[in-house]
Amino acid sequence: MIVRSFKDIEGTDRHVKAASGTWESKRIVLAKERVGFSLHETILYAGTETSMWYANHVEAVVCVEGEAELTDHEAGRTYTITPGTMYLLDGHERHTLRVKEDFRCICVFNPPVTGREDHDENGVYPLLTEPEEV
Repeated sequence: MIVRSFKDIEGTDRHVKAASGTWESKRIVLAKERVGFSLHETILYAGTETSMWYANHVEAVVCVEGEAELTDHEAGRTYTITPGTMYLLDGHERHTLRVKEDFRCICVFNPPVTGREDHDENGVYPLLTEPEEV
């Protein structure tokens, strides 16, 4: 059993800040736990815009605080995301979040991330893996 808090991982290598400066993520469950998913608390900052495309991952996001406008570039639709709203990127959709007020969300990724990922120039996380244990 693993028990840890988001507070426990503040300032550690699990507390990742984007090179773009638009978000930070506390990655509480990672690939090295070998449970088949990763779990994060992510905060995207008010007034920012982040374009993403999880070509290698499926992501579920639940908003717990704040507000953002989510544009699904595949379907050409825009949604308002507020606390209690979930969105699932089950088709690897290219999307953009325009953050109206600091947007705190809980995210689950499959396959799990290692904690070293950041968006590349296309908004993609690379598919990184952990070495097999011997």
